[in-house]
Amino acid sequence: QVQFVESGGGLAQPGASLRLSCAASISDFSIYAMAWYRQAPGKQRGVVAHIRPGGRTYYVDSVKGRFTISRDNANKTIYLQMNSLKPEDTAVYYCNILGTNSDNWGQGTQVTVSS
Repeated sequence: QVQFVESGGGLAQPGASLRLSCAASISDFSIYAMAWYRQAPGKQRGVVAHIRPGGRTYYVDSVKGRFTISRDNANKTIYLQMNSLKPEDTAVYYCNILGTNSDNWGQGTQVTVSS
């Protein structure tokens, strides 16, 4: 069964940085577009950023210029470097295959941005 283990979250002040990691136990990891999702309290989970097998990236407008997604195919890991954090970035962050309709999600990692 595919598993995702997210880490790196925590409490950060506005303007600070955090780096999230996600280890994925997926065979043929390198062929998948992978994404970071987030879910804030009372809101639906949505894509924050994704990275395609060839390295092309996409970001939602609210994080463009602040977040950077990357991947390490050899270690089946994706990362999310988050800079200039804002209170509205507070959410639980998850990784998964882009566009998945699976119910198989990791536990996520909580990011709280507050002074």
